[in-house]
Amino acid sequence: MSPDTSVTVTGRGRTAASATRLIRPRTYEEVATAVRDRGARGGIARGLGRARGDAAGNAGGAVLDMTGLDRIHAIDVEGGTVLCDAGISLRRLTEVLLPLGWFPPVDPGAGHVTVGGALGVDAHGGDHHVSGSFSRHVPAFELLTADGRVRSVRPGTPLFDATAGGMGLTGVILTATLRLRPVETAWMTVDTERAADLDDLLARLTAPERTRDYSVARIDPLARGAATGRAVITRGDHAPQDALPGRERRRPLRSVARGARLPASVPGVPEGPLGRAGVALSPALRYHCARRAGRHRLRRLPVFFTPPDRKVPGGGGRGGLVRYRCVVGHGREDALRRIVRRVSEYRCPSFLATLRRFGEADSGWLSFPAPGWTLSLDAPASLPGLAGLLDALDDEVAEAGGRVDLAEDSRLRPESLARMYPRLDDFRALRAELDPRGVFVSDLSRRLAL
Repeated sequence: MSPDTSVTVTGRGRTAASATRLIRPRTYEEVATAVRDRGARGGIARGLGRARGDAAGNAGGAVLDMTGLDRIHAIDVEGGTVLCDAGISLRRLTEVLLPLGWFPPVDPGAGHVTVGGALGVDAHGGDHHVSGSFSRHVPAFELLTADGRVRSVRPGTPLFDATAGGMGLTGVILTATLRLRPVETAWMTVDTERAADLDDLLARLTAPERTRDYSVARIDPLARGAATGRAVITRGDHAPQDALPGRERRRPLRSVARGARLPASVPGVPEGPLGRAGVALSPALRYHCARRAGRHRLRRLPVFFTPPDRKVPGGGGRGGLVRYRCVVGHGREDALRRIVRRVSEYRCPSFLATLRRFGEADSGWLSFPAPGWTLSLDAPASLPGLAGLLDALDDEVAEAGGRVDLAEDSRLRPESLARMYPRLDDFRALRAELDPRGVFVSDLSRRLAL
């Protein structure tokens, strides 16, 4: 185990900073030792730190950097499963599995998330309406709990449902078995089109003739009036081998080399004097530059899955970015319209504002996805009046029976949490039983009394 170091840990948005004792275990035994010696402020596991909230921070306590446990133990090439450490990234898994004809079951964007992190937040991707959340594809995992036991956890048990989306508060995930998605190539077949407004967007996303495995709409949050909610829709399917040109057909599963530089799917945000204006203009430029209809274009997997905010400099500026992600159910499109209208009227300069469709929910008690529409946007933390706007959106979401994503949150009020997550009391009761001494603690858990 590497020596403990005192560092400032932040989420990717750089808005939730906390000074912690960072521990980097390299073996399961070192994880157990770190948990036992975590100190009075407890400890929490951390992966690659891609989420923007405070779930992997622990001010004054210990944080376990799990990325040193990154081994693949076994691959069943015939059955399509892999057993691996929780600290391995989905990107590294892809590099190994793709040449064998397999792909991780859920990719939340560019693969820069660990397996343990994906299960701890019950990650979702653009294919949720088809594939569900990450936990749906996990037949078993091993969990180190507060009493020092390593438990084998399977679906259909309270401990599985509390851990999937439980933000690391039930214990440290050590290994996981994943069911994989079969693919023929390392390419995607991609369709692009524009929606003129929010109603047009919702109609296009639900049209059965346009259904694809993956879909995302990138909204222009500054568009107002009749154009409110206008967006560029990108859909994709894994390309079959016979869709490739002759040269690529000979090596259809060629993977991306480790450490290779990936092209951005949209232009980066310019730095310098443009500043916030550059961020604000980008969604409008994306909309106007997008082709009205582009069908069956081939893109490599890393290009398709690389999120458009990958090259936003420094996490969006000195003050950092606040990410707001919510879901409202089918039949509550009226609430979605009011939320989008509020954002538009506020003139929020969000470089990344997306709308996706969620399918059926999975069993995690604090899992975020639920059937309906999920809206995500980034906003500079320094914007005047931002806190008031987001509090108002929370009320709108809760009133509509929706919820916000805890993995991206650093400012939700505790009283709002109970309105959004109906299994919250079950989670608290199981956690109190499993961990009465508060071994596993985070900034998120303190703020929301989880």
